[in-house]
Amino acid sequence: MSAQLLTLIIFTASLFAGFLGSMTGLGGGVVITPVLTLLLGVDIRYAIGASLISVIATSSGAAAAYVRDGLSNIRVGMFLEIATTIGALFGAFLALFINAKALTIVFGVIMLQAAWQTVRPRKATEVVGEPDPLSKSLKLEGEYSTAEGKQRYEVYGVKPAFGVMFGAGTISGLLGIGSGAFKVIAMDQLMKLPFRVSTATSNFMIGVTAAASAGVYFSRGYIQPALATPVMLGVLVGSMIGAKTIHRVPVKQLRMAFAIVVGIAALQMMMTGIGGKG
Repeated sequence: MSAQLLTLIIFTASLFAGFLGSMTGLGGGVVITPVLTLLLGVDIRYAIGASLISVIATSSGAAAAYVRDGLSNIRVGMFLEIATTIGALFGAFLALFINAKALTIVFGVIMLQAAWQTVRPRKATEVVGEPDPLSKSLKLEGEYSTAEGKQRYEVYGVKPAFGVMFGAGTISGLLGIGSGAFKVIAMDQLMKLPFRVSTATSNFMIGVTAAASAGVYFSRGYIQPALATPVMLGVLVGSMIGAKTIHRVPVKQLRMAFAIVVGIAALQMMMTGIGGKG
């Protein structure tokens, strides 16, 4: 395979990953890493390094559009990034001491969870009681546009969500994914944010989380420019397209297709890890 053809394949896969990542709030890493490892035979640590770059690109492309549209809650995102950044650094250092076989299996398990999270039935979040006092102190409440006009919302469960974000950051640094599924769960179920706000804020956050752990991978030589560049460009373009078309695409069908692809890749990753060498 020529270098030009290989670069084109990586760019095309990254374009697809960026589109899905911005539409679902999960980041493009759950698509990029399996493509690089299963289809192209890239070592998983180098794949994770390139994936982290793709996550940063996804966030840069989609978050700008979501912030402009007023969907992202900047105060919530910046506060929770304290936990995710610490977790990302911890996960990145942890990944350096786990062999490739175990890392592949863990990645497959997390991918299965992401696939389920994408298609599981979503019930309307029940809001009871008074908003979190910490939320009031930090002025985390906000508003977003709906078909009926501006809709205000309060923020709940700040402390438990902060703890979940540390775990999400650890997974991001360990596996090179945005761990957007865990971020969306924390904001949607614990903090009671509207789902569209949770997804948009997740896209805003994942880039900062990935940047923290990318520095560790870069210092160890696991980020190769020849691999990371087409990944970054493809994901950036794809994420911008996804952010612009999120209101017009039938998201339910998109989520189902995404879950099927990710689920199959997850099983293949796990089988590769179980049968491979450490």
